[in-house]
Amino acid sequence: MSGVKLDHFNLAILRELQQHPGCAQRELAERVNLSQNACWRRIKQLEEAGVIEARRLVLSRQALGFGLVVFSMIRTRSHSRTWLAAFREHVLGIPEVIDFYRIGGDYDYMLKIVARDIGAFDLIYQRLIDGFEIDTVTSYFAMEALAESRPLPV
Repeated sequence: MSGVKLDHFNLAILRELQQHPGCAQRELAERVNLSQNACWRRIKQLEEAGVIEARRLVLSRQALGFGLVVFSMIRTRSHSRTWLAAFREHVLGIPEVIDFYRIGGDYDYMLKIVARDIGAFDLIYQRLIDGFEIDTVTSYFAMEALAESRPLPV
C-alpha cells in the first residue's frame, strides 16, 4: 500500500464499493461527498496501490443450483514445494472449489466447495483425490449460510 493514505474519504469509497460494487461513479461520488473527478482519482490511486484488487459481481448460489456448500479439511504427509505446486494447480482446476487455503493446525488445507447436491459433491471429491497421496479428507456440510461474503470492516 505505497503512498495511499486511508483517510475518511478513501474509507468511505471502500465501504461503498464493497456494499454497491455496480454503483455508477456519479452516484458513488455523491454518496461519499466528493466531486466525480476527485472520486475517480482516489479510486485509481487505491487500485494502483493494490488496496482495491478487483471488483466482483456476487452471484446467487441458490439461483444457479449450487445448494450444497462443503468445507473439506485435508491432511497430507507430503509438504514439499513441488507437491504443493502440483496440488495447488490440481485443486484450482476444479471450478467448484471456490476458496482454498493452506492452514495451520490439525489439517494442512481447507477448501470451500459448492455443489448441486451430494452426488455432484461425490464426483468433485473423486476428482480432488485422484492422483494425490492424501492422508485424510474430512468434509463438513453447511446446513445454512448465516453470513457469507461479508465486506471487510473498513
